[in-house]
Amino acid sequence: MVKYYSGLVHTMPIFSIIFLIFTMANIALPGTSSFVGEFLLLAGVFKVSTVAAFFGATGMILGGAYSLWLFNRITYGNLKIQYITNFQDMDYREFMVLLPLLTGTFVLVVYPFLFLDAIYSSVYFLEILINHFN
Repeated sequence: MVKYYSGLVHTMPIFSIIFLIFTMANIALPGTSSFVGEFLLLAGVFKVSTVAAFFGATGMILGGAYSLWLFNRITYGNLKIQYITNFQDMDYREFMVLLPLLTGTFVLVVYPFLFLDAIYSSVYFLEILINHFN
């Protein structure tokens, strides 16, 4: 279905900017919430198994390459004239739906402990169980 969406930057510039922000968050660009999560994940996995951390990091790199390829194909591909009437840029309502997601993407960089404190007790209990059975 990607072939129908080529060249959207010409008809949907606001959508393209928001899509760029979410794509950068998807590839864990520093300054986005995914960077904190992937850093903590790889640091924790590396303590247990360097091989698993290597394959995890490789998967993240391949996922990032695919995300950039997808963004490039959708926003800057050849404009499909026959489908141009089907696309409109985002309106106010659609932007307001995405605004909390955009805000959360950047707030969790500054305050990652909003979620980390909430999951701390369950992770601590899980660590006790794992250490007990080892």
